[in-house]
Amino acid sequence: MVLTVIVACEIGFWVAVLGGLAARYLLHRRRLSVVLLLAAPLLDVVLLVATATDLRSGATASLEHGLAALYLGFSVAYGHRLVHWADVRFAHRFAGGPAPVRLTGTAYTRACWADVARTTLAVSVAAVVLLGLIGWVDVPERTEALRAEFPLLGLILGLELLWAASYTVWPRRPAEAATAR
Repeated sequence: MVLTVIVACEIGFWVAVLGGLAARYLLHRRRLSVVLLLAAPLLDVVLLVATATDLRSGATASLEHGLAALYLGFSVAYGHRLVHWADVRFAHRFAGGPAPVRLTGTAYTRACWADVARTTLAVSVAAVVLLGLIGWVDVPERTEALRAEFPLLGLILGLELLWAASYTVWPRRPAEAATAR
């Protein structure tokens, strides 16, 4: 059940975002756009309640319950950025806005380190949700799968750190410089 709710929330997130952007740029209905864009974070609450309810009603924690915590952390940390990313592209395509800028060099390196901060927030939120669910259920035998998610959180953060470090040592070159080699 939880996996179905995760998929539905992900689909709902993109429907809310794209619907909000369509309302803003195609229909010129700013209020409707705001309402639709605000619906996206409400889906996180739905997912959290569904996950907690499923566990509290006697379900044994599984990978899906841990995935729900990861999804919530990612949504909290990266949700605004994803909406901004989509907004820039939607405005360019449908409203004559400026083209998206591809970051290179130091600017891209700074963006990578900002992603380290976002990923740290995502991992922290996921860890707090996992701990909250473990405490909520309060039956260690049923929450073992949630405890097993903590090493994955460390791996995710470690990979993000490696990514940022690699672009610190070898900055991304502008497209024309990369093809001139």
